[in-house]
Amino acid sequence: MQNGMKICVIPGDGIGREIIAQALRVLDKVTEKFGTRFEIEEALMGGAAIDATGVPLPEETVKLALASDAVLLGAVGGPKWDTIDPAIRPERGLLGIRKALGLFANLRPASLFPELKQACYLRPDIVAKGIDLLVVRELTGGAYFGTPKGVEVRDGERVGFNNMIYAEHEIRRIAKVGFEAARKRRKKLCSVDKANVLDVSRLWREIVLEVAGDYPDVELSHMYVDNAAMQLVRDPSQFDVIVTENLFGDILSDEASVITGSIGMLPSASLGEKNPGLFEPIHGSAPDIAGQDKANPLATILSVAMLLRYSSDSMGAQADCIEQAVQKTLAQGFRTGDIREDGSRLVGCKAMGDAVLANM
Repeated sequence: MQNGMKICVIPGDGIGREIIAQALRVLDKVTEKFGTRFEIEEALMGGAAIDATGVPLPEETVKLALASDAVLLGAVGGPKWDTIDPAIRPERGLLGIRKALGLFANLRPASLFPELKQACYLRPDIVAKGIDLLVVRELTGGAYFGTPKGVEVRDGERVGFNNMIYAEHEIRRIAKVGFEAARKRRKKLCSVDKANVLDVSRLWREIVLEVAGDYPDVELSHMYVDNAAMQLVRDPSQFDVIVTENLFGDILSDEASVITGSIGMLPSASLGEKNPGLFEPIHGSAPDIAGQDKANPLATILSVAMLLRYSSDSMGAQADCIEQAVQKTLAQGFRTGDIREDGSRLVGCKAMGDAVLANM
């Protein structure tokens, strides 16, 4: 879309529609403030899509996503669909759209707003050093997708197996994403592997070292995944950008996010080489509070900031405006229930959106 952006919006399930509503209000404010135009078109995915079409990812949604500049997702899933055929569970929609869009890199920032330091699970002396890191996770390879895989009978007993496999080009492209991200931040990249045990990790390390030659301005280090897990809780301030494979990245990015104590605050981006990226909060659909105006919309609003920053070369100011408004809102004491603390101003989903808009 010339002089603007076409966004495929997928509210999904549970609190998805509530948090997406606040995100769209933020985009309207961006248009008002900066003149940026957005063409918004809604699509179905997850449980809502199963109810309407019988499948978690309709072809119409894939077509719309591919024709867009970016995809903004709320959340999918819920107990309503827990007992249906696993092949058509709501989460299959998320895996399907990642595959359809060729999204091989997941970027998950874990940053602790100073205003929320009391919510952090770590010791005050560790928190005082600050937490501001980015986990870059390879999203389409490794043990989750490698073949052969399955469960079979051997010598009279069941045996389960998965294959952690990576081709050179898969490692090279995710390494480049990691180095590029570090170059835009504090120029430090830690590559996490298990090269002391796994052959695939030894190849991983070799390729990362080769790619490092193109980024002499970025300081590269290597860490075994078990040590990385420990260091994340011992001293997260030592990390700037972490790049790692799919399984390790799944675990480490969850650990990195939870140490901030505010899962309702954290956005994410899944990116490919050319196709539109997918931007979403890392939390789930929270069906227990859906429709009650209790959801925290800030992770989704911050996902909008990531969407603008990573889907366009010219919307950094718009992204900065959103992020600064969120921080100002927190500094004013506004809190939803998940991040409430003594002396704060408890508000609902819409009122939190109101506060962010007022600060933009």
